[in-house]
Amino acid sequence: MKPLREALHDYLALRRSLGFQLRDAGIALAKFVGFLESRGAPRVTIALALGWAQENPRAQPAQWARRLSYVRGFTRHHAASDPQTEIPPSGLLPFHPRRARPYLYSEEEIGQLLECALSLTPIGGLRPWTYHCLLGLLSVAGLRIGEALRLKFEDVDLQQALLTVRGTKFGKSRIVPIHPSTRAVLAQYVRRRERFLAGRTGATLFVTNRGTPLDMGDVHRIFYRLSRRIGLRGATASHGPRLHDFRHRFAVQTLLQWYRSGEDVERRLPALATYLGHVHVADTYWYLSACPELMGLAVGRLEKRWEQRP
Repeated sequence: MKPLREALHDYLALRRSLGFQLRDAGIALAKFVGFLESRGAPRVTIALALGWAQENPRAQPAQWARRLSYVRGFTRHHAASDPQTEIPPSGLLPFHPRRARPYLYSEEEIGQLLECALSLTPIGGLRPWTYHCLLGLLSVAGLRIGEALRLKFEDVDLQQALLTVRGTKFGKSRIVPIHPSTRAVLAQYVRRRERFLAGRTGATLFVTNRGTPLDMGDVHRIFYRLSRRIGLRGATASHGPRLHDFRHRFAVQTLLQWYRSGEDVERRLPALATYLGHVHVADTYWYLSACPELMGLAVGRLEKRWEQRP
């Protein structure tokens, strides 16, 4: 029987070779193995798995269920070499997450956010233009925030108006075409970036005043600050419009335009799924139910088809 830490290394290596990134799972399972080692446990039991999953009594049930799901995947693999391994059954920590309802920004709200970004300090520095361009790109390109922050300088082809998005959520890369107006804004930012860095190279397209990549936590905090300034969030509100909602808005607006112009949405939906980087078209279908107007257009289209049937 392999030691648990060695077995975990083999499990992660195998899964990653198949294209799974397992960032969160890898960190969590390393902690789980440490938990077992601290208790002198030679193998995984359901009781120990539950104890670790619920180690933090103040955590949300969703976090408990997620931690146990990581263990379940590992134990299914490890049981092949150690039959005495106990696999936590599904449903042991039942949790049915509800997908967050997207906030659909208006054109006015996006304009206010972009204008407010230009007031960030230091005035005259690169930071205001970085956030102005970053938020603008999120609103029109359908990127995940992590994808935008990981864009490298060479991933932006201004001549062809194409972005190469690498290291996506599912480990795949994709090409994202951008509108000429978006290309013009990016080109303007690149020129400012080059002047400000004065020969220094930055690893990513969007950088701090020091030329270093933007920190995800800082980006969220600044977005919340801008949102409060324009009234999108209350001064002490813990919930409100998110950065990810820019992506939702892009998808919904695209579908609305297709319906209003009489496009065959069902035929074009796979193209939108590819553009967004969805693995399954079903993930894109979800947007039909996320917006009442969009749902109404879809139902109206269906009813019209039924009326036309002989």
